[in-house]
Formats: sequence, C-alpha cells, structure tokens
Amino acid sequence: MSPPVPTGDELVRVLATLSNPHRLRVVAALAGGRNYVSRLARELDISRALLQVHLKKLEAAGLVTSRLELSEDGKAMKFYEVNAFAVHLTPQDIVTAVQTLSNQSNQRDERDEKGAT
Repeated sequence: MSPPVPTGDELVRVLATLSNPHRLRVVAALAGGRNYVSRLARELDISRALLQVHLKKLEAAGLVTSRLELSEDGKAMKFYEVNAFAVHLTPQDIVTAVQTLSNQSNQRDERDEKGAT
C-alpha cells in the first residue's frame, strides 16, 4: 500500500522547509537520535538562536517534534527528534496535490514572484 499523497499545501510546506541547507543538516543530525538545542547547536556549529528558528520551521512542517524535560540539576532542556517521513513524488502525485492547493499558497507564490523581480 502506498503512502497517502499529501495535499498541495502540505507538499509546498514540506518541500519549502527542506529546501534550506541548514534544515537538511538539522534533520540529518537528528536522524542519529534525539538531541537538545545547546548540544545540537554545538554539533552543527551554528548559534542557538538560528538553530531555534530552523527547528520551529521544521516542527511547523511536522518533520520534527520537541519535548521539554528537566535535567538532574533542574534546568529545562528542550529535546528534538525527527519524525519518520518519506517524500516520494511522481508527476501524478503533483497533479493530485495541485488540485488541493489553497488560495493562500497561490497568494504566497505571487508575493514571492513580485519580490524576486
């Protein structure tokens, strides 16, 4: 049984999220197991603030999940882990997804095109 075809909006959100090299590095790092923000930032050699921006986008797209935990010394630590996902696209999958695109996605594309000129 093949996985369900994502809606047009879901497809746009996931592909846009994964189109950033920093986010790809975050997903790759988390594929090895869950990690907390400070350690992940050190491993990826980026600031915690920048990492948190990328983690929020990954979480909004449903690609990662976070959980707040307390350390032994009582410090709050936010752990992230990657959610299982697969992206397999065929031209027919895109045809199906495009039929479900909302006006919001179309308006975002128009703004992007105007800003690019």
